[in-house]
Formats: sequence, C-alpha cells, structure tokens
Amino acid sequence: MSVAYILVGIVAGMFGGLFGIGGATIIVPALVLLFDFNQHQAQGTTLALMIPPIGLLAAWRYYTQGHVNIQVAVFIALGFFLGGYLGALLVGKVPDLLLKKLFGFFLLFVALRLIVFK
Repeated sequence: MSVAYILVGIVAGMFGGLFGIGGATIIVPALVLLFDFNQHQAQGTTLALMIPPIGLLAAWRYYTQGHVNIQVAVFIALGFFLGGYLGALLVGKVPDLLLKKLFGFFLLFVALRLIVFK
C-alpha cells in the first residue's frame, strides 16, 4: 500500500512541477477515489503532507528561470496561512458528502473557466 501512496506522490509532484498543482487537484481526488478516504480525511492528509517543503525543488527551478515573484509569494503565503486556519475551523461543520460535492463543483468551475475563457 505504501508503494501506491508513493506513486500518487510522484504523479502529484510531476504535475506540481509541470503545472503548479498537486494537493487539491491530484492528491485529494486520488485519496478519495483510489484509497476510499472520506473527503475530510483526504483534505486533512493532503494539508499534513504539505507541511514539509514539498515544492521546494520545483519552486527553486522556477525561481532560477525567473518565474517566481517572491514578494507576491510571501503575501499569498501569509494569507494562505491565516485562511487555512479559518477554513479548518469551518470544515468541521460541513457534512462529508456536501464537502465532496462542493469540492467537485469547485474543480469543475476552475476547469471550465480555464478551458472556455481566457
């Protein structure tokens, strides 16, 4: 089983390095659909794995190629830090099935927005 989790990590890491995505778009769905996690478990596990510097090497490559705005990244990281805490406070009040559906609609909205609009 741990080999399967490592493969999910490799795929998420590759997509993260290629597209700047991973946790929400690769790992959460994989844990729910392939490993029978509930939505809360998948999201919590994904947040926990991001505590170490997961994207450090990919971010370094982007930085060395001139594709990182450090000032913007710091401000967004501060907001993400605070927003993550607030979201974690709220998620306990959301039933798992509703959370799964909201998550799916969010991904669908983003996908359609990227495909259909600029």
